[in-house]
Amino acid sequence: MRVTLLTEGTYPHAHGGVSVWCDQLVQGMPDVEFDIIAVTGTGAEELAWELPPQVRSVTMAPLWGPAAAGKPPRGRELRRFLDSYERFLHSLLDPVYATHFGTELYSFADLARRGLLSPALRTEGALRTLQGVWSRPYLPTAASDPSLHDALHATDLLEHALRPLSVEPPRHGVAHAVSGGLAALPGLIAAQQFAVPFLLTEHGIYLRERYLGYRTGPYRWPVKALLLGFYRMLAEESYSQAALVTPGNRYNRRWEERGGTPTENIRTVYNGVDPELFPAAGPEPTTPTLSWAGRVDPIKDLETLIRAFALVRAEIPDARLRLFGGTARGAEGYRDGCEKLAQELGLGDSVVFEGRVELIQDAYAAGNIVMLSSISEGFPFTLIEAMSSGRATVSTDVGGVREAVGETGLVVPPREPEPMAKAALELLRDPERRARMGAEARLRVIEQFTLRQNIDGFRSIYTELTAGQTNLTVVHSQSRDAEGAA
Repeated sequence: MRVTLLTEGTYPHAHGGVSVWCDQLVQGMPDVEFDIIAVTGTGAEELAWELPPQVRSVTMAPLWGPAAAGKPPRGRELRRFLDSYERFLHSLLDPVYATHFGTELYSFADLARRGLLSPALRTEGALRTLQGVWSRPYLPTAASDPSLHDALHATDLLEHALRPLSVEPPRHGVAHAVSGGLAALPGLIAAQQFAVPFLLTEHGIYLRERYLGYRTGPYRWPVKALLLGFYRMLAEESYSQAALVTPGNRYNRRWEERGGTPTENIRTVYNGVDPELFPAAGPEPTTPTLSWAGRVDPIKDLETLIRAFALVRAEIPDARLRLFGGTARGAEGYRDGCEKLAQELGLGDSVVFEGRVELIQDAYAAGNIVMLSSISEGFPFTLIEAMSSGRATVSTDVGGVREAVGETGLVVPPREPEPMAKAALELLRDPERRARMGAEARLRVIEQFTLRQNIDGFRSIYTELTAGQTNLTVVHSQSRDAEGAA
């Protein structure tokens, strides 16, 4: 079998939960050939993982490197593009035109691979087309009186978002996007142009995270409306065109069903860990300690965790909070803000940013309780790893968290320090309950969320989709033979 993994900002150029998942998948199938198309930042990123022999190639699709240096199309080809672009923009802003999205998106792919799409989007004609569309009185954006600056800003963001269309899509095997959004673009083109089965696995809900990010983004409403319209339509196109969508939990499944995925095309496959690699962590620290592991990023909402810890420390003065993990690219300011918040709350040296740890198991063993404070998650690896390590957990009620922990951990509302602090205090003051919940959590992982179950699930899906593609190829071949005979 042959599989092309489609990633964005993760494997094989970064560490973190989704990257771990990808590495486990590839390492667990030594008989499957993998190619990787990775949507990256600048294209200068180095590999963060040692790739096994069955990874044949890694192709980078940088979003923020230099734009294509070619000249835009001219004459009739430029006019066709501008007509197509107008329909595309309408599809992002007006539900009446939603059916145009896929048709026009696919028409851009050829221009992109020829190096013409980026120059075309930056022409004066394209800029005027955008200004004309979103200023029409029947569209909500018109009320905000979009400016030329808005049009330039929106064009720049959209041009970068469409850059993955310039990558040569896979023509054989299975195209497996391990997130929604921009990573799906080469897979959609492969499915539409070459009948390659497109498989979509969302660990978090990409569209929801775009809404969360743009809510506080430094853009005026017309720019937000256009870009969020693009991500909404891209999500719907991905859901409708995927041969299968494999959510990691019921929460994601509900989003994907509402987004238009046919129910018969959805198959839940839970994330898993190897319980032997994450054995029971052993004795707890003697100092009351909360530990957290992950990627320092606004979506992890460490500010709420730090505020909750301040309430814990008011009750247990010698308590500590240890935060393990690297800082996401671009989130350095967020980390600085978290450190400043800890100082402002008078927490001194009781809050420690430990950075990346060589063995993530040490991060879970470092705490009496493992915390998860995110405002968005899918089926978080750090949570099931902590559970496999036999630690009690306090987690926010997002994504598949409640589905993962069952009755073996405490679940609290996101963005609320008081309930989080209350739950942590309950467990810190009750060692017998902590021990019981930790033991039950490890048993739950062994019974339901092992790595072997996850890999076997995807091997079966790859086999099924590959067989379907072979049958489709035979049908097409027979059809061509029949036409030739006639």
